[in-house]
Amino acid sequence: MRNTRSAANGVLGGRAAVVTGAARGIGAAIALAFAAEGARLCLLDRAEGDGLSETAARCAEFGVDVSTVKADVSLEDEVDAAIAKASENLGAIDILVNNAAILTNCRVADMPATVFDETVAVDLRSVFLCCRAVLPSMTSAGYGRIINIASQLGLRGGPGLAHYSAAKAGVIGFTKSLAREVAEDGITVNCIAPGPIDTPIAGDLSAEHLEATRLSLPLRRIGLPAEVAPTAVLLASEPGGNLYTGQTLGPNSGDVMP
Repeated sequence: MRNTRSAANGVLGGRAAVVTGAARGIGAAIALAFAAEGARLCLLDRAEGDGLSETAARCAEFGVDVSTVKADVSLEDEVDAAIAKASENLGAIDILVNNAAILTNCRVADMPATVFDETVAVDLRSVFLCCRAVLPSMTSAGYGRIINIASQLGLRGGPGLAHYSAAKAGVIGFTKSLAREVAEDGITVNCIAPGPIDTPIAGDLSAEHLEATRLSLPLRRIGLPAEVAPTAVLLASEPGGNLYTGQTLGPNSGDVMP
């Protein structure tokens, strides 16, 4: 059944948005929040299974145009093809959300180089590739909103998570540099660095680890994807996001207090 709420007059009404890693978790929540605010969507994920189809179907209930593309965003050719397809479906892309990521737990002394390399490729290289792919059209339009999903671990680190923390710290540094490069072109570039969030990506972490993490948080609770998505809406919207660029916003239950 179509959602009875009209999204046409939402704060993102008519904007064209690409969201990577949209099949589940934070990516799916951001896609839904964007749809509720009227954005037209192209959803990317490397697994074009039930998760991506379900996210797309739920977004379509808001009466917005939604398409999906299967793509491994760590691979240059697949990114370029996916963004070309998204542009074909949506026209000029106004908003890019780089959310795709993987997370494993492994101490440095035991870590194969392949594990480190894959994490950096999916969590950091993909951000560079997707940003590079959308920048020409955003620059031509004189408008763009790029939102990169980092992590509070990119600010504080964590045992067993050096590879993930390094990649996410790289996302934060990349965001600041790109923001300075493209500000004069009317493009803002920002980060969201969530704290511990209840998503499938945390499946490799033990229950004991998650409970210890919860108890360490000032708010004593792990967040939900729907509690991160409004920050993305803010950064993508006007006038709400107009003055943010090169920033790292932290819905993190108090884990990091800059």
